[in-house]
Amino acid sequence: MVWHSRTGASQQAMQAAYDAAQRALHALESTDHVQVRSVPAAEATTEDFLLADAYLFCAPENLASLSGTMKECFDRLYYPLLEQLNGRPYTAIISAGTDGQNALKQLQRICTGWRLEQACDPIIVLMNASSTDEILAPKQLTSAQLASAEHCGENLAALLCL
Repeated sequence: MVWHSRTGASQQAMQAAYDAAQRALHALESTDHVQVRSVPAAEATTEDFLLADAYLFCAPENLASLSGTMKECFDRLYYPLLEQLNGRPYTAIISAGTDGQNALKQLQRICTGWRLEQACDPIIVLMNASSTDEILAPKQLTSAQLASAEHCGENLAALLCL
């Protein structure tokens, strides 16, 4: 799981997905074969990507695109990893104030270039933040939003156990 969070929403979503993936692996008795890792986007390396069999990208939408830190991660690693990740599954969680579609499309274009395969439907967690104060405020996901993130993590983990 590669993530970036500015106000806490994406980090909470990633943590919910991470915990659910761990529970799924335990329930499927696959903890010896599959491991879940969480790497902040600013720290992600080519080795992190090459060692992974699947990816969950979790980031906020800022100004109708991926957050700068997540985009910088892709800018830094895109060409060194080109043609090396083909066919690996991925999914995504985007946190956004009111839309999130442009950030998701941007992420999907990057993943298409890497020839990753979308494993399950990505989700957009809407925070209903439109004023400056709402946008900049620390976020707290609802139980329904956390459940959606958990579902993403469970699905991706279960896929790796097949």
